[in-house]
Amino acid sequence: MPKGWAKSLIGPDGKIAEALEILETGGLQICLVVDTGNRLIGTITDGDVRRGILKGISLDAPATLIMNSKPRVVSPADSQQRIQSLMDDLFLRHVPMVDANGVLVDLITSVDYLRAQQKLADNVVVLMAGGLGSRLRPLTAQTPKPLLKVGSQPLLEIILENFVAAHFKRFYISVNYKAEMVKDHFGDGSKWGCQIEYLEENERLGTAGALSLIQEQINAPMVVMNGDLLTKVNFRNLLDFHREHDSIATMCVREYDFQVPYGVVNIENHRITGLVEKPIHNFFVNAGIYVLSPQALDYIPKGQYYDMTQLFQTLLDIKRETAVFPIREYWLDIGHIADFERANGEFHSIFGPSKDDLPAESSHDAI
Repeated sequence: MPKGWAKSLIGPDGKIAEALEILETGGLQICLVVDTGNRLIGTITDGDVRRGILKGISLDAPATLIMNSKPRVVSPADSQQRIQSLMDDLFLRHVPMVDANGVLVDLITSVDYLRAQQKLADNVVVLMAGGLGSRLRPLTAQTPKPLLKVGSQPLLEIILENFVAAHFKRFYISVNYKAEMVKDHFGDGSKWGCQIEYLEENERLGTAGALSLIQEQINAPMVVMNGDLLTKVNFRNLLDFHREHDSIATMCVREYDFQVPYGVVNIENHRITGLVEKPIHNFFVNAGIYVLSPQALDYIPKGQYYDMTQLFQTLLDIKRETAVFPIREYWLDIGHIADFERANGEFHSIFGPSKDDLPAESSHDAI
């Protein structure tokens, strides 16, 4: 009888939304699609869900529309050495075990994957915190935007703590405007059990140019994030998605809907070919979170203003593999006063009470 992985099962009539709930609550980050005889039909991962989103598939659609119908499987007759070798060679988190009739009998989980879930020490995180915060004045006249308080905590502190909670340990923070205030607050990161170094921009270098200030050799994919975002993105899934697509650079995107406030007239020469009343257009827009493989850094000019969009355009021009990761989790760009007010209004319901809101004893325990 299946045990730990039983909660990862879904029937062929299940919806994508049900598979998504299994991925988020099942703990194994895989959904196994089986028929009434427990025969394996396919598998679904977080990446499959996001690829479905990019295709415009609704979460109410059948889960079979996005599943991998030909997953790698092993049999009970396979040796442990062969199974582990297969998983290592193909970078597999899990591999279902099925018998000769295709009946699911076990789910093998990579030991290396379990270790990776606990520690992400090789993946450096760069937080961009050097902006002037002009659109948030007068709030930023005396306080840099990263230190503005949301839910009684500085915005950048919330971002840092979310990464630390996900087991990231090494950070760079790019600073420019009121840099000393940011550095004084975060120090070397030891208060949060992590290591923080600073990229000091004597002149503004853009969202990618600051990365040219990193002196060390980067050997693993790097997460880069604007320091004015509140999000519940699963960064482990983001890194896995980046690797699955063999991408040199991955950009997180958000769906954005725009409704034309007028009736649109379609024409051909002088004739009307159709009328559409207040149509809605759908776009994917840059969400300000990226993953860069070490090779991507070679394309960033040193000491020059260079935005992340320029880097992606360069990579596109030379035909390097790039990818988009659609964000389905909570995401808010705090660019205007209205966004800041919204962040404070939504913070507790999305993130729970901040440590400064807890009773003294609980706050001490949390630290």
